[in-house]
Amino acid sequence: MACFDSNKGSLEEDSYEGPIGGELSSCALAMLEKERESPLSPSESPGTYMSGSSTSLQAPSPVQGYDVEFDPALESKYECPICLMALRNAIQTPCGHRFCKNCIEKSIRDTGQRCPVDNEMLSKDQLFPDNFAKREILSLSVRCPNSGCAEKMELRHLESHLAQCQFATVPCQHCQQSVRKSLLDEHTAVECQRRPMSCPDCVASFVYEDRELHEQQCPFASVTCQYCDMDLIRDQMESHCDTDCPKAPIACNFSAFGCKERMQRHNLAQHMQEFTQMHMRYMADFLRGFSLNGTTPKSLWALGPSVSSDEQGAEASASAACSSGPRAAARCSTNPASCQPQPSEEMQRLREIDKRLVQQDHQLREVIILKDTQGGQLAELRRRVSMLEETVKELESQQCHGIFIWRLKDFSAHLRSQEANQPVVEHSPGFYTGRPGYKLCLRLHLQTPNAPRCSNYISLFVHTMQGAFDGQLTWPFQGTIRLAILDQGPEGQHHTEVMETRPDLQAFQKPTIQRNPKGFGYVTFMPLHQLSQRAFVKDDTLLIRCEVTPRFDNMIQREGPSVQPRGPEASVSRD
Repeated sequence: MACFDSNKGSLEEDSYEGPIGGELSSCALAMLEKERESPLSPSESPGTYMSGSSTSLQAPSPVQGYDVEFDPALESKYECPICLMALRNAIQTPCGHRFCKNCIEKSIRDTGQRCPVDNEMLSKDQLFPDNFAKREILSLSVRCPNSGCAEKMELRHLESHLAQCQFATVPCQHCQQSVRKSLLDEHTAVECQRRPMSCPDCVASFVYEDRELHEQQCPFASVTCQYCDMDLIRDQMESHCDTDCPKAPIACNFSAFGCKERMQRHNLAQHMQEFTQMHMRYMADFLRGFSLNGTTPKSLWALGPSVSSDEQGAEASASAACSSGPRAAARCSTNPASCQPQPSEEMQRLREIDKRLVQQDHQLREVIILKDTQGGQLAELRRRVSMLEETVKELESQQCHGIFIWRLKDFSAHLRSQEANQPVVEHSPGFYTGRPGYKLCLRLHLQTPNAPRCSNYISLFVHTMQGAFDGQLTWPFQGTIRLAILDQGPEGQHHTEVMETRPDLQAFQKPTIQRNPKGFGYVTFMPLHQLSQRAFVKDDTLLIRCEVTPRFDNMIQREGPSVQPRGPEASVSRD
């Protein structure tokens, strides 16, 4: 019979060795020995070889005949009357019928000791192997059951063919989808939705189908401010909108006094200048509310600048007193001034405050005009100074000839942020590989203690930047890059790694923005604990050296000394 070894995924041929009503003849024993020695183990998908279908091997029990496509078609004498497939381990009965070994044994066990064809009495001890039919069947020509494969071979060679058939399908180790062997590498690298991936920004691991969810949550992902279109890291976005973004909507500074206006942050100064008098009136109304026993007063400005509800009440009281009797009328006639309403002390105080506010409003307008004039002049001076500084930096970066030393000061503050599980991301100034040459910069990450992997490591990457000579250079950028964290002690045992560029990566293509968002470098450049083993940090400053040797298609060498790649490469990753 044929048995399926689920561990090895292969099939072994098992000859029948039970008694046949007595001892076997020497001729029969010789035939059995020959059968064992011959390679008669075709690839058996036990009971389920479907023509033109997948060859995924599943082992139902019990194993029936060979369900394969024979070419030419299988003769009826080689068909099992029970499973109607080609005989597997052919067994013959005393009445002259042939069956698959498993089929006839199951029939005797389940339906009784009779032949399924002629209903003759039949016991298991009366069965004997038909090795002649077995050899004949294994010699028949069959077609490969894999869709797309047109190969033909003897049944005995089917298993060895399927083991190397490029049209055979195997389950993907990630998504369990059946894929052709020849396409498995491409599927695993490009198509599989469950293939593992690593975030180039935060080094977190996830499957491909979860990439969008991770991109929406990654704290180191590059995002664009919805107000000013500035590119930032997601963790910096909240503080940017709350304090720095010039176009973020904010409330007026006098919102507590009643101003309901909202404007962009850069328009706040203009709003404060244009509505100064209105803001002063809001403040006056607010003060009146406190002066009138904490109740919200009626706006005095609606009644005119010199008339108030208190004055109207005083006039009404005076009129009533004059009409209360002849004595009062006589008193009013002899002293008319005594019948005129007298303003209260609080109203006089409010009028004085109002007068002061008007004067201060005029003074404030004069100061604002002067401030705007001086502010414009100062902004122009700052703009010129900034342009000069940028020009000097650009000239300095062109003179480094591909050897750049980055002085990262206040490094202890970065270490404290890293220990507090806060993200630390720093970019170096740009530098050129020569004149003319490519413009590059460095990016340093300090992986936090709670990072998904590579925790407590210094990560170091190289980015291409838009430079003054991009139109004269060949792209993508190619060459050798040597990164080193310098030992500032007398021994000078620097931590150095060398890497070769990969032109197929986006990190080395011609940048379309100021700095290429994709970088290339080492996620695990150096463990943080090694900083204390030598003098890598001195005077709270870390020195990082980058030496770049570009390769040009026309073999033009850059200015400055050259460097030969050396040292074993650490784990280099695209970021």
